[in-house]
Amino acid sequence: MRIFVALDTDDSIRDRISRFMDGLRGFAPDARWVRPESLHVTLKFVGEKPSEFVERVKQALLSVHAEAIDLSFRGYGFFPGPKAARVFWIGIEAGPQLATLAKAVDDASFALGIPKEEHAFSPHLTLARAGGRLAQKQQGDARNKTFQFLQEKLAALTISDFGTMRPREFFLYQSQPQRGGSHYSKIAAFPLQ
Repeated sequence: MRIFVALDTDDSIRDRISRFMDGLRGFAPDARWVRPESLHVTLKFVGEKPSEFVERVKQALLSVHAEAIDLSFRGYGFFPGPKAARVFWIGIEAGPQLATLAKAVDDASFALGIPKEEHAFSPHLTLARAGGRLAQKQQGDARNKTFQFLQEKLAALTISDFGTMRPREFFLYQSQPQRGGSHYSKIAAFPLQ
């Protein structure tokens, strides 16, 4: 099973983001756009694991104790940067509790032998990825034109605010690759205090 740990997105925020995406798709037609029902805030990508190991992950996540967090979804950008854009994302503003939760999930996973995250936690919602081999092999500052027209369109817009939510739980998800993008299923829920 391919698994990851994440926070779900409230329906009202998902709807606002979906309308935003609908208005922008034509400006990046070669990008692979995420399905709105798949929008989530990834805390930890675990990867492909056998089902008996997934049970151990569930048990480890039960030890994670963290506070409920206010998340504000606003702004957008590109990873790794505008020139070499491979991912279009929406930003997430949150207090230190979100990074604390991500670290607690990382620590619980590490106790099972799952490698720790190499990069600092950068909360975001991925909206689209550059498609094709060029985007996957791209290195350095080589210009990626997949998002060029989208960037021009966004430059003329005001920064969008998609709303604020307070999740009360986080989830262990299964990712199942399908035509048109992966399908995500919640396989376990863990409360936030």
